[in-house]
Amino acid sequence: MAEQKNASARRALWIVLLLNLAIAIGFFVTGAIGDSSGLIANGLDNTSDTVVYAISLFALTRADKWKRAAANVSGGMLLLFAIGVLVDAVRRYYAGSEPLGGLMIVMSVIAAIVNVICVWLLNRIDDPDVNVRAANTFSWNDFAANGGILVAGGLVWWLGSNWPDLAVGVAVAGIFIWGGVKILRDARREHHKAVHGDDE
Repeated sequence: MAEQKNASARRALWIVLLLNLAIAIGFFVTGAIGDSSGLIANGLDNTSDTVVYAISLFALTRADKWKRAAANVSGGMLLLFAIGVLVDAVRRYYAGSEPLGGLMIVMSVIAAIVNVICVWLLNRIDDPDVNVRAANTFSWNDFAANGGILVAGGLVWWLGSNWPDLAVGVAVAGIFIWGGVKILRDARREHHKAVHGDDE
């Protein structure tokens, strides 16, 4: 039964990993073409997701200690990406940018569809461990970030200004921080339960 559960989780994580890798490449390409902080930020988001899913696959059949360590790496990575996105947004604010609103809208819709599939696949995993829960947090973060890109793309297109794109880049960084802290707290709770038992 456990082997069947692990096989199902592994299959779902592989599909989600490959989908996120494809979307990350799409975000980087369109971000470079469209001069968009928001698209680049989402590309970093999906890149971190891809790494997290790879870590999740590595930890899936290992001891709980490995799973907690993997979750800690995932949470820490989100916080590091948040810093990178904020630095890029500040750089674009001072250097100037000319994002393409239409391209932002199209890419956000495509990514949202992919993220719905990822969330659905991860939610089908029975009794998810701390590592799979971390992966699910990443997917929900993606979905929220895509909504921000959609709104920002519309505002950029309408106003002809780059500030909505910069704003969504900063917002994505905020989502990274929230998700990273949530994952780290979950891993800490699991560690506490392992050391002190469920009764405390």
